[in-house]
Formats: sequence, C-alpha cells, structure tokens
Amino acid sequence: MILNKLHILNYKNIVQADIACSSKMNCFFGNNGMGKTNLLDAIYFLSFCKSHVHTPELSIIHRNEDVCVLQGEYDFDGNGEVVFCSIRRGQRKQFKRNLKSYDKLSEHIGLLPLVMVSPSDSELIRGGSEDRRRFMDMIISQHDKAYLHALIQYNKVLMQRNQLFRNQSCDEALFDVLEMQMEMYGTAIYEKRVRMIREFTPLFDEYYRAICCSSETVGLQYVSQLASFRLTDKLASDREKERIVGHTLSGIHKDDMEMTLDGYLIRQTGSQGQNKTCLIALKLAQFTFLATRGATKPILLLDDIFDKLDAERVGQIIRLVSHEQFGQIFITDTNRKYLDRILSVAGQDYTLYKVDNGEVTPLDKTE
Repeated sequence: MILNKLHILNYKNIVQADIACSSKMNCFFGNNGMGKTNLLDAIYFLSFCKSHVHTPELSIIHRNEDVCVLQGEYDFDGNGEVVFCSIRRGQRKQFKRNLKSYDKLSEHIGLLPLVMVSPSDSELIRGGSEDRRRFMDMIISQHDKAYLHALIQYNKVLMQRNQLFRNQSCDEALFDVLEMQMEMYGTAIYEKRVRMIREFTPLFDEYYRAICCSSETVGLQYVSQLASFRLTDKLASDREKERIVGHTLSGIHKDDMEMTLDGYLIRQTGSQGQNKTCLIALKLAQFTFLATRGATKPILLLDDIFDKLDAERVGQIIRLVSHEQFGQIFITDTNRKYLDRILSVAGQDYTLYKVDNGEVTPLDKTE
C-alpha cells in the first residue's frame, strides 16, 4: 500500500497542503511547533479515524473555520483507493471510501495499516495501563476484525453494567446476563492478547538488540485477572462492593502489558536512552508483526525519533528502516543532517519538504 497524494484543509495549523508522496521516503523538516507532527497526524487520522494524540475533534479544525477536510489517494498494487474525511462543527465526522460513506467507522479500521513512532509513545512506559492496553488493541484490531468486534461489544456491556451501578439497580437477572456477555467477549479478547504477546515478544527483543548492539534482553509480560479466575464468578461475588464504588473492578479492561529489561521493569530501571530504544524497538516490531499478517505493508511514520539517542543507535535505526521490508516511510526532524543521512544511506526515491508555520513547501533534491 502506498499513499500517493495527501490533501489537507484546515487541519490544526495547516490551512492547506497538497502533497505528492514518494513510494519510499518522505521527509519533513522544520523547527518545533511548525506543523510537522500535524502532517503525520493527518495521515494517522485517515487510518484510524482519530488523532494520534487524542485531540478533541473540535480543536482539530483550524481556528475559526467551520470544516476540516482530509483526503488520501492510495495505491494497492495498482488498485486505487480514495479515503475522504470531513469534520464539521456541530456535526458527526464523516468518512468515505471511494465516495461511499461507512455505516460504522469500525469497518474502516485495518484498511490502511499504519505504525507511528513519536515522542508521545513515552506514555507506554510512564503512563497507566490504559495506554498499554490501547497499544495491544491497536495491533490486533488492524488485522483481526473479530477481535475488534469483541472489544467494541465488551466495552458496550461494561458501560451498561456500570450504568446499573450508578442507577442503584438490584436487577440480579440483568446483571447475570451482562456478566455472561462480559465473560464471552472478555475471554475471546484475553486469548488473542495472550497469543499476540507470545508471538510479538521475540520480534521486540530482536529489534532492541539490533538497535543497541548489546546483550541486554527485553521482554513483555501480559498481566490479566482472567489468568487466575473465571470472570462471571468474580463479577457476581463483587457486585455489592462494586455497587459502593459505582463501577466494575474486574475484567479485561484492567489488563496490562509490562515491559522488562533483563528481567526488571524498564519503567523502574531503564535510562533515558534505554527507554527510547525500547519504544522504537516496540514500534518496529509492531510494523513487522502487522506486515506478516496483513494483505499489505503498513505505512511507517517516524516523528522526531532521533532526539536523545547516541550516534551509534541513530545509525542502526537508519540502517533498519532503510531496509526494503519497510515500504513507504514518512519522517520528521528538526535536524536536516539526520534526514540527509537517512536519504544517503537509503539510496531510494524520496521527497523533501520544509514546514514553516503550517505551510508545506517542496524542496528540490539538490537543495
């Protein structure tokens, strides 16, 4: 899959941009706060129907404008796909594929597989379990529609059960029905997360070792309550306690994914460089995992990833992403020399753009 053209109107600080993309390397440079990340976020939005940084949708629309529009023209081995998105104040956002609107946005997930590496990924280490669950869900949902369906249904049932607590309901029969549904969907989610972690961990470790050229070993540990009890039994026994707190205390919505370095939690022992290397390795492993399971290679977005890394690790990352297996790549950086180095090592076709106050200017390859 290749993104051939990207059209942006009133997306954050980008008033208008029409970008012709290389099938290999696409580089954007400029100072911080100029809009480089917003460009990558627009590509991300077209894949996931939302912003990478969880921006409220009304604040996505540029200043006092009424509408924001994104459009991507993609190529799937000679077959064209046009994805259109509009966000209008006071209305629901609209997504279309080849001029046809989706009945449900969930139908779109997985069509345009994508992996983004950005500074905000540090929350995968420092943040709460919700960030790490979201990471697992994003990986599996892009290639497994049944998983996405189970996840959506589980969350709906969870909300219904929590609403019963808030309403002080004593309808035990209704609780029984909801809890059986939670166990059915929750078990399916749990089993697929277990399988994903088992298959994903060797890739994660392989990329970490390749980047840092050391004998350090990284790993992933999936922590879930479902490993130790049957969910319906736990939910039934905890109802009275949960009536007091007003929400459900057990289930796959409490799961976590712990990252380790030589057997210790990296959030407790990792240096700044180790943490960043860990996150980049995690995302490159995500790319390979998706590429081997889907019908097409994901797009790879690298947003200002070289800061706080030594020259050796930067060089290793450049060599890795320059490999043929990494299809189309979009890269941002404030440091032009990193981009020039990437392009020199890759020896592939590329585009180069300067971003300044939301204006995107193509540069000649000799500049």
